[in-house]
Amino acid sequence: MKKIAVFASGSGSNAENIYHYFAGSHQVKVDVFFTNNPSAIVLERAERLGVDSFIFNRDVFYHSLLIGEELRNRGIDLIVLAGFMWLVPESLLNLYHERIVNIHPALLPKFGGKGMYGDFVHKAVSKAGENKTGITIHFVNGNYDEGDIIFQKAVEIIPGENPQSIADKVHALEYEWYPQIIESLLK
Repeated sequence: MKKIAVFASGSGSNAENIYHYFAGSHQVKVDVFFTNNPSAIVLERAERLGVDSFIFNRDVFYHSLLIGEELRNRGIDLIVLAGFMWLVPESLLNLYHERIVNIHPALLPKFGGKGMYGDFVHKAVSKAGENKTGITIHFVNGNYDEGDIIFQKAVEIIPGENPQSIADKVHALEYEWYPQIIESLLK
């Protein structure tokens, strides 16, 4: 059985969606949710779903080997970032080379980089007058949103569309495609 660790900093809606996608699988299991935010809603989701959770702080993440040890002890095959806001340290990048993936709510390389997440992305896309946006699933490296692209899916933006309606379209793409791409990476 392949095991996934999902890292999230906020609500965890993508984490829960991924959990449900694999809930009946005999090949893949969402084993644990990791978070750097002790008040993140993803912890409530973990408890409700019966998924283990692991809370860590900046010092543990960047200056110890505890996270890597926990991942190895659990037999994690793939790390999935789902709304996780910190750069991944080199120690984890080396330990899980090309086995850490992220989803970004735009068509990279546009609207990526530090500070470009969630509503900030959708507002920037709207302000720029783009006629399409979408999702990018990519491998994680030492820079925000610069890892090799695995998959992109676009959606049209209707002229005058607001950031919230853009966000709704992008979320629908995330929920549909992220679990499928994760599954394909684990085969």
